[in-house]
Amino acid sequence: MTDPREHDLVLFGATGFVGRLVAAHVAEHAPPGLRVALAGRTRAKVEDVRAALPAAARDWPVVVADTADPASLAAMAASARVVVSTVGPYLRHGLPVVGACARAGTHYADLTGEVPFVRRAIDRYDAVARASGARLVHACGYDAVPSDLAVLALHRRVAADDAGALRDVRLVATARGGVSGGTVASMRGIVQQAARDARIRRLLADPHALSPDRDAEPDVPQPPDTPAPGRTVDGGWVAASPMASFNTRVVRRSNALQGWAYGRTLRYGEVAGTGRGARGAAAAAGLTVGLGVLAGAVLLPPTRALLDRVLPAPGEGPDEETRRTGRFRMDVHAVTTTGRQYRALAAGSGDPGYAATAVMLGEAALALALDQDRLPDAAGSLTPATALGDVLVERLRAAGQTYEATPR
Repeated sequence: MTDPREHDLVLFGATGFVGRLVAAHVAEHAPPGLRVALAGRTRAKVEDVRAALPAAARDWPVVVADTADPASLAAMAASARVVVSTVGPYLRHGLPVVGACARAGTHYADLTGEVPFVRRAIDRYDAVARASGARLVHACGYDAVPSDLAVLALHRRVAADDAGALRDVRLVATARGGVSGGTVASMRGIVQQAARDARIRRLLADPHALSPDRDAEPDVPQPPDTPAPGRTVDGGWVAASPMASFNTRVVRRSNALQGWAYGRTLRYGEVAGTGRGARGAAAAAGLTVGLGVLAGAVLLPPTRALLDRVLPAPGEGPDEETRRTGRFRMDVHAVTTTGRQYRALAAGSGDPGYAATAVMLGEAALALALDQDRLPDAAGSLTPATALGDVLVERLRAAGQTYEATPR
């Protein structure tokens, strides 16, 4: 039977900073015969990106689509089996793309780290996507793939050992890399919206903000998103992680979407590791103060203007050397309901927000396009663990990243 869809995979936002990196990864790893297209608002700019790709990708077709033009998004979604979007900030630009894919039965993936966007996408399009069979997979980058897959790996190992359910799980993240203008724009948008909208503030404060059934969530206190600096059992210093308020919600949604398979007593938190000794303590204090100062500076016009001059603008990001020499590591410590202790590790080379993220989103895209028969049987608004699960773990391991869980 002839496939009525013209493209297997459309990369929307190919001219953006991360979009170019994802296109390069897919160009290098897509098998012959995979029908890939590049999409963006301006044909000439998309063609320039295509011209810089490996020779095998230079005949990829170009699709012109704009988030402000619903007809163009509908046509793009209808033409593809899978659409991957790097067009952010998602709270400003993302919902029309999600809606077009949900209505067309087209699988979708993005890189969002924005709780309000994901909540709105769930509320508006989860039922639509379940009816059409579309998988809407949010957070397929450094936010929140390593967290989500590390806890999935823990669950798999604990279940295989018949060691009960997960009870207390804490992830300690360390990373080296750069910052892009897109990330800055997303963070600024959320802080500003929260400052003027009490509903956003309540949503951001809810540890189960992304739950599929908030009333059914267990009444188990969750770790704070912004703990005071402290020490780990092995002597390292930790502080609040800027990713915790998003990643923890994704992990808890994965648990709920699977019928709380990880455990109804699960307490899951994330912190940032800052090192040992006096230097680690100073870094922990500095990170804590810096996050507060940055959030406050975004709200005041004079300091916001200063930030605009010193931070990268949308479309800008770390240079090639920073991307190449970056790395990430997430050490996860778990105690089960039977008292057994486990650890998980998620790690990889390359700047986590960009080089490593391009691998994560690229492999998520290829999994959606190529591995349908092996993916979990699910549709609707999903997480990396519930939409792609062990298939994405396998792909990322093959790409050089580490995902493992072992008893302690």
